[in-house]
Amino acid sequence: MDKFHELEVFVAVADAGSFARAGARLNISPPAVTRAISSLEGRLDAQVFNRTTRSLSLTEVGARFLENARRLLAEMETAEKEAVGETAVPSGHLALTASVTFGRLWLAPVVCAFLEANPRITASIALLDRVANMVEEGFDVAIRIGSLPDSTVIARRVGEVRRLLVASPTYLAKRGVPQSPADLKLHSIIAFTGLMPNREWRHIADGATGQVSLLPRLEINDAAFALAAAEKGDGITMALSYMVAEQIRKGRLVPVLEKFTPPPVPVQIVYPQARILAPKIRAFVDFATPGLTAALGKLWIPIGLA
Repeated sequence: MDKFHELEVFVAVADAGSFARAGARLNISPPAVTRAISSLEGRLDAQVFNRTTRSLSLTEVGARFLENARRLLAEMETAEKEAVGETAVPSGHLALTASVTFGRLWLAPVVCAFLEANPRITASIALLDRVANMVEEGFDVAIRIGSLPDSTVIARRVGEVRRLLVASPTYLAKRGVPQSPADLKLHSIIAFTGLMPNREWRHIADGATGQVSLLPRLEINDAAFALAAAEKGDGITMALSYMVAEQIRKGRLVPVLEKFTPPPVPVQIVYPQARILAPKIRAFVDFATPGLTAALGKLWIPIGLA
């Protein structure tokens, strides 16, 4: 069996998470997918997938092999196009991931515009409030907010956002406006666990950093729920500036303790390292960067911190 065909099937299964879906994407039958994976595993003398009747996941060997398989396929595609003098027209399937709120508000419109401009590309978006392992989970591109501990990816910065404390005007009129971080202990705190996992508010003022441990009245793992509760007047919550730009502009939420706002955190488009970058990835990064940069540049920033 053709080795590159096996690699193509292997990557498709890893991306789709299913033999059947990979076969549909490649327009081959499920038995043909099974034969290709079996042949690959025979040559490697190791399993590349853990398979049960309900789940499919990469083995340790499969996860290590996936990055090399993607690189080899990209190199082959580039070599074929160069051999016939053809420009590398972006094509294929693009798998993206971002946090739930950022993906819904900011990434999804960019992806839709990109697909309209590139009819030979299909895409899938996984919105996850966690940092996905791009190689193991088969993502081509991710939007990351914050530091990048993963040295196996390449990043292109598109902007920055800030962590803010916000509350509704109704709540502040009733309970008063906190003047210092210590005052937060006297207020009802709505904790979005994605931003306040240790029930702490880390802040900075006059060059000095500090933190306040809080006992939230409500904890929730969904940012939209936390913001809705804050808008209703149930308490103070923490958010990233892109989450609350519209609510602040319309006066539904008000920033509090602005002068204690922590430093901004970067927003970056990231993709796995590869000697030759797949045209579909390069095309998306080049397409998305100016739009996201412009959008993030218009976000509300606390007074005195612009």
